[in-house]
Amino acid sequence: MTGNSRTGNSGRRIVGRSIVMQERDRHLLRELALMRVVDREQAKIVAGFGSTTRANVRLLALTRAGLLRRFFLGTTAGGKKALYSLSAKGASLVDVPERGLRRRSDESFVGNYFVDHQLAINRLYCAVRYAEIPLSEVIFKRWLGFYAPITEGLRLIPDGYVELQTPTELFAAFLEVDLGNESLAVWKGKTQNYLQYALSGKYAAQFGQSRFRTLVIVNSERRLQSIRKTVAGITEKIFWFATLGAIEREGLFGSIWLRPKGDERQALIKETPRTL
Repeated sequence: MTGNSRTGNSGRRIVGRSIVMQERDRHLLRELALMRVVDREQAKIVAGFGSTTRANVRLLALTRAGLLRRFFLGTTAGGKKALYSLSAKGASLVDVPERGLRRRSDESFVGNYFVDHQLAINRLYCAVRYAEIPLSEVIFKRWLGFYAPITEGLRLIPDGYVELQTPTELFAAFLEVDLGNESLAVWKGKTQNYLQYALSGKYAAQFGQSRFRTLVIVNSERRLQSIRKTVAGITEKIFWFATLGAIEREGLFGSIWLRPKGDERQALIKETPRTL
């Protein structure tokens, strides 16, 4: 690609001589500063591509324009999955930090914990940010990512934070995605850190809310029960547990969540009865 960025007569940004930027493209680039690395299906959701063919063509054009970096992840079936990350040029264009995957463009690799973990976080983000919330009068407010400890003195970096406005309150929750790579000793430390954060008043000072939940999303029922038992030995409050599989089958707002103790699976937010 040659040439510098300029603006066409229509006001759309032209990058070099190869691509005319649309608002959908800029939105995708901005979201990649948060999501860090996405596969094609996640890019389709975020950018609103109507078809796989259209998504493939546009992602290739953005890659060739130097705005995205592309990688290939080997799959268990022996194929390759294309992944996309924000380039320095793309970050500069939309004025966001570059937090992409630190690998050479078009590099192929097999197995990567960071990628698997981030794609799982992104699935949750897409579910709460872009999917229709199946509860009346519940509105997405914001999602935050964290790249450093949330507060001084605590070794705590949540995987995400979401706020939803319900008819009765602001639902606020930190997210922890576990794919089985952290020891139970680490989970003891996380549990203590979240409790300390809640009781210290630092959460209220930072977020302006009185309370939060911590949603723990894991890759298997066995792992869920193991972490839940560890957490229950410290507290019965704050924490809620579900599997990625249950979320995919029944949705984030289904009755799939367990507390540290008890066998009743609950919904995160109870549907408010409608008045006639």
